[in-house]
Amino acid sequence: MPKEFDFQDLTPDILLTAVENALGLTMSGLAHPLASYINRVYETQAMDAARTRFIAKFYRPGRWSRAAIEEEHHFVLECAADEIPVVAPLHLEPGGTVGEVDGILFAIYPKRLGRALEPLADEDWRRLGRVVARLHTVGGRKDAPNRVWLHPAHSTTQDIAQLRDGDFVALKHQREFAEVTRDVLEMITPLFADLESIRIHGDCHPGNLLERPQEGILVIDFDDMDMGPPIQDLWMLLPEHALKARREIDLILEGYEDFREFDYASLRLIEPLRIMRILYFMAWCSRQIDDPKFRHHFPHWGSEAFWQREVADLRRQQQIIREHLGQG
Repeated sequence: MPKEFDFQDLTPDILLTAVENALGLTMSGLAHPLASYINRVYETQAMDAARTRFIAKFYRPGRWSRAAIEEEHHFVLECAADEIPVVAPLHLEPGGTVGEVDGILFAIYPKRLGRALEPLADEDWRRLGRVVARLHTVGGRKDAPNRVWLHPAHSTTQDIAQLRDGDFVALKHQREFAEVTRDVLEMITPLFADLESIRIHGDCHPGNLLERPQEGILVIDFDDMDMGPPIQDLWMLLPEHALKARREIDLILEGYEDFREFDYASLRLIEPLRIMRILYFMAWCSRQIDDPKFRHHFPHWGSEAFWQREVADLRRQQQIIREHLGQG
């Protein structure tokens, strides 16, 4: 049986040839790797007069299906068509936005620069609300059935099962981990009943929002695009927990409602979504442990001391949820 192709086989010659064939351009020898733990991302350069730079993104095999990646791309292209500043994937030869080399799917983007957005003035927070509302206006137009549904009974239940059934939790902490995650699911799942679920960015933290002169806020990296409640793309912008960030929430929503109505009942989801994010990241890490790059950066992941800290963090967030809901 032939060896399965993986990222270790993705040499500069292979990736540059794939980019050349997809763009119909001759590339220089530049294949500069960019920071990414899940996918493999490279900056490349064409041999045209402008020495145009591109970002080539090779997706980790098994993470997303072609249909799921195409749904992400369609969302971004719809946003671009509505003149929302995003970095849209390029159309490749022989067609579409998704290429393939030796079983690895890839996409190519134009390189865009920008500085990290640091909201300081009140108007900065309103601007954040406006751009997210515009994304959600597009996101609400259709569903993405091949993407993750961000819901405790679905995505979070799967994340917990990944950690529990894969024996990633240290033996000493398995019982407490099972107890706290069971209690959290019972507490937060009813809060999601009858709330809107649309296409969202899914990873809308400040690092994915760049300031570009004369263009405003540029939204990047839709790799974690989900179906989920709109508040998911707002709470990650906050500098503090919900009870300590009331002013920022009000300013964001003031800008948001310039373009889209907001369901204020969904504010109760902020702290539940935070613990869901914690569990998602744990499950994400568990899928990367065989990657040498991951082990280099997270050498103590999965140790007994690690799980002692993580379970304690879950307990603290559980109490914050109770306080946020008026139950603490």
